[in-house]
Amino acid sequence: MNEILLDAVRHNNWATKRLVRFCQDQDLSAEQLQVRGVGTFGGILATLRHIITSDGSYVRRLGDAELGWVDSDEDTDLRELLVWASEAEQLWEQVLAKPIDVERVVIVDNGAHEVRAGIFVAQALNHANHHREQVCAILTGLGIQPPDLQAWEYAWDTGRIWDRG
Repeated sequence: MNEILLDAVRHNNWATKRLVRFCQDQDLSAEQLQVRGVGTFGGILATLRHIITSDGSYVRRLGDAELGWVDSDEDTDLRELLVWASEAEQLWEQVLAKPIDVERVVIVDNGAHEVRAGIFVAQALNHANHHREQVCAILTGLGIQPPDLQAWEYAWDTGRIWDRG
């Protein structure tokens, strides 16, 4: 039943990890990692952390699992963010391997709100795309061509698309 979600969620995880690795490979300075763009969440490091901890928060609710770093206030670096992204990715795979009751009610915000479980999937995909674009805009502002993160690139990278000839 969840198979239709696999490419979307796997693309989401792939794109986030690809962007973190790209930033690692650029050997960005501490100053560059803190540069904010107009209308962005924060600097590169803060925004990547926000993407990954939010994703972890969404998937742990769907999987009734624990990811201790989701609520961590400790400073982190790109290397650790990549580890966190991989842990969230593994949990997504576990969640998608079982049926998801999209109508299940999940209580959030310290009991203030109720939300249907299916919204977490929609929010995870939308949220990460939105903020990855912000990081790419910051990189562009720094004169760095960001990586191609669209689903077509994911398809080529993972063999989900090929030439007929």
